[in-house]
Amino acid sequence: MKNITGIMLALLISMTSCAKNDKKTAEPVKPSNLVVTANVSTNGSGTVAFSAVADNAVTYDYDFGNGNYITAPTGKIDYTYTTPGSKTYTVTVTAKSKDGLVITKSVQVVVDVANNPVWADEFNVNGAPDPTKWGYDIGTGDNGWGNAEKQYYTNRTQNVEVTNGVLKITAMKEAYQGSAYTSARLLTRGKFSFKYGRIEARAKLPEGGGTWPAFWMLGENFATAGWPACGEIDIMEHNGNNLNKIHGTMHYPGRSGGNADGGSKMIANASTEFHKYAVDWTPAYIKVYVDDELFFTYNNNANAPFNQNFFVILNFAMGGGFGGAIDPAYTSASYEIDYVRVYKN
Repeated sequence: MKNITGIMLALLISMTSCAKNDKKTAEPVKPSNLVVTANVSTNGSGTVAFSAVADNAVTYDYDFGNGNYITAPTGKIDYTYTTPGSKTYTVTVTAKSKDGLVITKSVQVVVDVANNPVWADEFNVNGAPDPTKWGYDIGTGDNGWGNAEKQYYTNRTQNVEVTNGVLKITAMKEAYQGSAYTSARLLTRGKFSFKYGRIEARAKLPEGGGTWPAFWMLGENFATAGWPACGEIDIMEHNGNNLNKIHGTMHYPGRSGGNADGGSKMIANASTEFHKYAVDWTPAYIKVYVDDELFFTYNNNANAPFNQNFFVILNFAMGGGFGGAIDPAYTSASYEIDYVRVYKN
């Protein structure tokens, strides 16, 4: 009986041991042998056909080297760069296994985007801005643009003039039509508007407490829908009380005014050097850049007001809700714009 009991006990221990061995967790699988290829178009469209393949990979994440990221489950994706000119991008692909382990590989691509804007003003003719491209808002915030700003907008040469290849919008301290300052606000409403694409300007910003230069857009239905229902895309705003801090902002119902959706970036020499301010705008996103560096992304959607034509605005305000306190010693400064260009995707 003792022998039978011992045999049964040994069998039980053996079976338990086998069961434990059967429950051992399999080793996590890591991707390997990642190969990335890029077929760059030669027609100036900026499109690159990417393909990535790796053993044991179930999905691929692309970093396109310009601040944009997309997941491609199959490893294949066509991506279009929109910054004009010939530029080199370092594209990094991360292959991921079902266990979450990864392998990465980077490739460089040289992309040519044709420099053929659908609309532009290079400001190459001295005098008043081109009247076929720009109109003016005249008056004070009482006319509907509010923000408790202190300037009176004019179309006088003293406040707005093209000279030596640059548009200069000058805000001056002077008593005029009941206001303590004058400046200018130019807009393309009724002359040009567009939906989706890239818009950029190269500009040097004014210095001084209370200065508020801006490069922005409003929905073409502004007159009927009102604000913020029409949508507002602020490509660049700068507050002279916070020198070198650039803001990019989206205003829309539920997220407007002080509750708007945006970001900011510190740069160097905003008021002493020209910088490029730009937006890439698609049905999927609106991306805001300074000198081709992405600093804010808004995820566009079908219910947002950013799926219609918008017109362009350049203005230089003083004080108000964003500009803040004006330096008592301020007398005059200029917002200088080298060009404004619009490219279609």
